[in-house]
Amino acid sequence: MAAVAVGSVGGLSGAAYTLLQSQSRQARSIIGAPRDLPFNADGTYLPDGTGPIAASGGLTFGVFGDSSAAGLGAEAPDWLPGVQLARGLAEEAGLPVQLTTYAISGSRSSDLGRQVDRALIAPPRVALVMVGGNDVTARRGVAECAELLAEQVRRLVAAGTSVVVGTCPDLGSVRPIPQPLRSLAQRWSLALGRAQARALVGSGAAVVPLTLLSRHFATRPDELFSTDRFHPNGAGYALAAGVILAPLCAAAGLWGSARPAGCATVR
Repeated sequence: MAAVAVGSVGGLSGAAYTLLQSQSRQARSIIGAPRDLPFNADGTYLPDGTGPIAASGGLTFGVFGDSSAAGLGAEAPDWLPGVQLARGLAEEAGLPVQLTTYAISGSRSSDLGRQVDRALIAPPRVALVMVGGNDVTARRGVAECAELLAEQVRRLVAAGTSVVVGTCPDLGSVRPIPQPLRSLAQRWSLALGRAQARALVGSGAAVVPLTLLSRHFATRPDELFSTDRFHPNGAGYALAAGVILAPLCAAAGLWGSARPAGCATVR
């Protein structure tokens, strides 16, 4: 948030700058630094919902990005976004789905290259990428961050992976960030999400604007945020998985379902 303040107050008075810096410190003190790592529940999930088991084969699914992709804030492994989506894919495909989480909490778009390097040893059949929240607190420009994302998505697509990207979430719903700093964070995060979508045109990836969820997180914060009031909880990740699952199934080539949405229901 300090970088948001620094990057957004050109021409403002010293008093205004001091206010935003003070609000940045206030937000950090409320949210705090993560004390725990996200759960990891990588493995193979079966169509009947069981898993993870130690087995190979079936549809391979990789998750890339930051703490939102890794599932920081989920109360249990079953609530991780990767796990919820792996189970939905397995149900729809009628095949085992092998989940591998490459996402690392704290990552920015500039860190995706190392995650993709690991994955390209054995590229997954389908992938989800969610990144951007930490870019809002970096000094790099919106266009540069969006292009860094697009570059790594193109590498995955070139390796034969079908990719779905969830764009930067709307930070305007994070209430521990006081006003007017929250409005600046919201403006920056929305601009980054739009830039990500533009940069991905022609990449072959499907784009899911996570701003579809903004209204829910803004009006139901006690239900959808974890105890740090910054990361989603399991219910928040389920809401996100609900808008990502159908595009993910389409990217994986799973058709023939009688369900109107064309995909299984997230548990």
